[in-house]
Amino acid sequence: MTVTTLLILLLLFQIKHMLADFVWQSGWMVQNKGTYGHPGGIAHAGLHGLLTFPVLIWTPMIAAVALGIAVVESILHYHIDWTKDRLLRQSGWTPQDKGFWTLTGLDQFAHQLTYVAILWVALALL
Repeated sequence: MTVTTLLILLLLFQIKHMLADFVWQSGWMVQNKGTYGHPGGIAHAGLHGLLTFPVLIWTPMIAAVALGIAVVESILHYHIDWTKDRLLRQSGWTPQDKGFWTLTGLDQFAHQLTYVAILWVALALL
């Protein structure tokens, strides 16, 4: 994989994340992803996996491997979001509190680390 391809993939993951986490995430998803197993959280995480698949399939990666990575990313995304929401509920932090923004930053950082891990796997496989 060339550096250019790697940078394009990173850009595509950033676009995917912005769309799935901010543009296309519905109020139903936001309100319910903190309840473990709720369809709202599952749908949100599934949207991430659904968008990860075409990013990976843009490479010469085998479709079954890309699908597996997308499923794992969905599971990780779900649990990162659920953990953040659970901690926010337990702490009572709101957007007026520094802790809220620290936790939100950690949530986004964890998602970015997931993309780094996906690219690392892609580099190893391609």
